[in-house]
Amino acid sequence: MIPRTAHFVFGFGGAGAGEPFHLVHYLAIASCLEVVQPDTVHVHCHGLPYGHYWDLIRPRVDLHRVDPVALVRDFPYDDRVVRRYAYAHHSDFVRLDVLAERGGLYADIDTVFVAPPPAECWEAEAVIGSEGVMDDPVTGVPSESYSNALLMAAPGAAYIDAWRARIGDAFDGTWSAHSCMLARDLVLELPQSVHVEPQRTFHPFSATPDGFRRLLEASEPDLDGVSSIHLAAHLWWEERRRDFTDVHAGMIDEAWVRSADTTYAVAARPFLPDHGRS
Repeated sequence: MIPRTAHFVFGFGGAGAGEPFHLVHYLAIASCLEVVQPDTVHVHCHGLPYGHYWDLIRPRVDLHRVDPVALVRDFPYDDRVVRRYAYAHHSDFVRLDVLAERGGLYADIDTVFVAPPPAECWEAEAVIGSEGVMDDPVTGVPSESYSNALLMAAPGAAYIDAWRARIGDAFDGTWSAHSCMLARDLVLELPQSVHVEPQRTFHPFSATPDGFRRLLEASEPDLDGVSSIHLAAHLWWEERRRDFTDVHAGMIDEAWVRSADTTYAVAARPFLPDHGRS
């Protein structure tokens, strides 16, 4: 039921904004092309990507220009931290629009694919993955959270349509009330309309200091049962940010991916532009 197409969103600001298309972003698309083997890959962007890695991947993707979401652009954020990363909220809306109309697989552009999604996912109407237990941004009560960093859906899927219909009302300026928390509520309301993958399939490394240590600093060779890894790059991308890990985007170049003995480097290495070079 789900078309063999893949979608990424880029160019609303944030990690790498104003800078050349980063190797991490190239590796997300390159790994998708090789591992998922979609019929087409679509990049939906506001600001146009540029640079060496974009030039390498551009012939392999279809590019679509999209406008910022007015609700996100004009929202009076109270939380300074959330306001800093509000660019990501544009993508929260765009991905649902794209999947509702076209269907396919959507992945955040800080993802690396290591194995194809389970075959049964392609036969579902919609697919989302657990990311474990998180604090509800409204109540503060820990509850199961479902991540929108990787979604799969048929065109017109009831789960995606319901999410898109309610996302505007749920948008309150918190980080995830309209995304992960609303996704959870809809899983409970529409259980027959969505297939939920366990955390290990799409989100095996939690967005915590220990999760980033295991992903970016240590080596975990056993990725059995893992299809893709979401890097949650906004939490460590800038060199000045050290609250989660000492690794930052400036460290991640081809030499680092080729030589570092870390989970991400090893997983991403086969998708380097010239991964055969020693």
